[in-house]
Amino acid sequence: MADYQHIVHGLEPVFNNRSRILVLGSLPSALSRANAFYYGNPRNRFWRVLAASLNEPVPPNEGDPLAAGSLNDAEPAAATLEQSIAAKRALLLRHGIALWDVIHSCDIKGSSDASIRNVTPADLARVLDAAKIERIVCNGGTAGRLYHRYLEEAAGFPAIVLPSTSPANAAWTLERLIERWQPELSPPRAASRLR
Repeated sequence: MADYQHIVHGLEPVFNNRSRILVLGSLPSALSRANAFYYGNPRNRFWRVLAASLNEPVPPNEGDPLAAGSLNDAEPAAATLEQSIAAKRALLLRHGIALWDVIHSCDIKGSSDASIRNVTPADLARVLDAAKIERIVCNGGTAGRLYHRYLEEAAGFPAIVLPSTSPANAAWTLERLIERWQPELSPPRAASRLR
């Protein structure tokens, strides 16, 4: 069994001043840290759930064929890591979705959320001060529990905890995940204003 490692998050949050929904995971997996972007394990269903929920094509992972290759190419060009990250970032921002994690640093065995200990939470003020976040969504129970324990009071409102998109959550099919996630990823309704 792998020993505990101390991990410092290292990835920047994805957001802009038009972000209205903040999706929080727990901590990037080892593969995501190696790829320098969120949900880098192709077995994680996050990008498929997000794309289907938003009625968008799934952004490519590194090495996936690109849809728009040159007409002279015998085979479509493969997405570079940079193209994959850019497509994923654009998908999020186009729909007013910010993405980050609840953990700044912790001790963990491999990528197992169940082994997380010695948590230092992320400073969500960075996102919350810059964007008008109206809804916080946690990807899975671990992110939800950690948000409630460390961040909810400072953020000022509870999070909606959704089933994890991790391949470890085999009880939830892709179709069920999409059905559960889709309503929470729709834009928050603007509050009616009194004149």
